[in-house]
Amino acid sequence: MLQRVLIIDDSPQIHRLVEAWLKSDVIDLATAPTAAAGHSMAVTWQPDLILLDVDLPDQSGFDLCRHLKSDEACCKIPIVFLTGASSPEDRVAGLNLGAVDYVVKPFHPAEFQARVRAALRTKYLLDLLQQRAQIDGLTGLRNRSFLDERLATELTMIRRHARPLSCIMIDVDHFKAVNDLYGHATGDEVLRGVADVLIQTTRLEDIVARYGGEEFTVLTPGTDAAGAAILAERIRDGIEKLSVSRGATVLKVTCSLGVATYDPVHSSTLIHHADTALYAAKANGRNRVEVFSPSMLHQPEFQAA
Repeated sequence: MLQRVLIIDDSPQIHRLVEAWLKSDVIDLATAPTAAAGHSMAVTWQPDLILLDVDLPDQSGFDLCRHLKSDEACCKIPIVFLTGASSPEDRVAGLNLGAVDYVVKPFHPAEFQARVRAALRTKYLLDLLQQRAQIDGLTGLRNRSFLDERLATELTMIRRHARPLSCIMIDVDHFKAVNDLYGHATGDEVLRGVADVLIQTTRLEDIVARYGGEEFTVLTPGTDAAGAAILAERIRDGIEKLSVSRGATVLKVTCSLGVATYDPVHSSTLIHHADTALYAAKANGRNRVEVFSPSMLHQPEFQAA
């Protein structure tokens, strides 16, 4: 698997050395000469490892490390310090800020390669564990934990880059009756079918998750309300065409969908607004899409019980 390494160092010679030493590894390498450029690239490029010089022209590596670790968009990226200083106090200071290792200049090529590979191997294993912990076992979609994490990241990104973000909440209509009449095995089959429709109708960049029970969520980065409404209608149509057979009975499936778009004034209410629109879809007859409007907040029938 190709992993990304970002070098934040103002020395072109260090860039060339690192590139030469790591050329045999399956690595995508990028460089930044300043703390400002490095921070920006860490947020947008999302490397698997940052090699960070302690002495940068615009800011100390220690300060940059502190800022990176306090930024939700890149706080989980491991950092290895590159430094000419070898005092225990400096090493302890860097490790206390969240770095995973130190490499002291002048570098020994074999030691440098070993430390970088160890950091990347640990990052890969941690990512693998996290992915498994954030997969819904029934549908194979991401779960609520993953959704919450990605929503926080996406909100950080759109505040930086002023791009739209929309949310679609999906609820399977009369799902309790499905379980009561046909059993939980049939209910599980319905949920898996809905998950398949969501995967087939969304883009790779969309975040699709099982929110809980018979509710699903789609986050659509870069999509405004009109575009999200079109996608929601496509999802609704795909689910309406879904059928589950139980002997001679063919069970038809429908869903209600609510759409909301990020509002910078009320950034923490995106999910709530989509959920309000979802309840409006239920109140207005189900098997339909409703787009959030502020007036919905003043209608009791559009609120969760």
